[in-house]
Amino acid sequence: MAESGITVEKLLVIEYERLKEEQKSRIGFRDNLLYVTLAAVLTLLIGSAQTRQPALLLALPVTTTVLGWTYLMNDQMISSIGRYVRTDLGPRLGALAGESGCPFGWEAAHRSDGARQWRKRMQCAVDLLAFAVVPIAALVTFWTRGGGNDLTLAGSLLEALAVLVLAVQIVRYLDTSE
Repeated sequence: MAESGITVEKLLVIEYERLKEEQKSRIGFRDNLLYVTLAAVLTLLIGSAQTRQPALLLALPVTTTVLGWTYLMNDQMISSIGRYVRTDLGPRLGALAGESGCPFGWEAAHRSDGARQWRKRMQCAVDLLAFAVVPIAALVTFWTRGGGNDLTLAGSLLEALAVLVLAVQIVRYLDTSE
């Protein structure tokens, strides 16, 4: 490898740069999913109200569950990239440079902010509101308005289960550690 001019240090820096690019891309995509969810929720609620078709509300839990799962998986990958840089890649690069620990100060510094835990809990609440509370409210509205048959009732119960599984996963993936 030395003959080609590429050193281990250069390879690790390239890996870091690529990971940060992927992380940045995933952050933008993840954050836009909240706007897409809001637009989908409003569209479905307005459509249901205008047509007086409570069955349209059944599209809301499916939509928010798919978007919420995609949001959660992107968020998890963003966190995994950061953890890998802090605990594996950074220390390996630091060791090659004769330093101990991760040489990328920001990777740890932004996590030690005193308000981080509060922000993470508030984000969890927003995520639960968007991806769990709103669809459950739509299901409750559908159930109380009636008009469904046995098949739509069974489908709505499966939707409720899917939303609850997603809600549990959102809370499970909450990371308030430093």
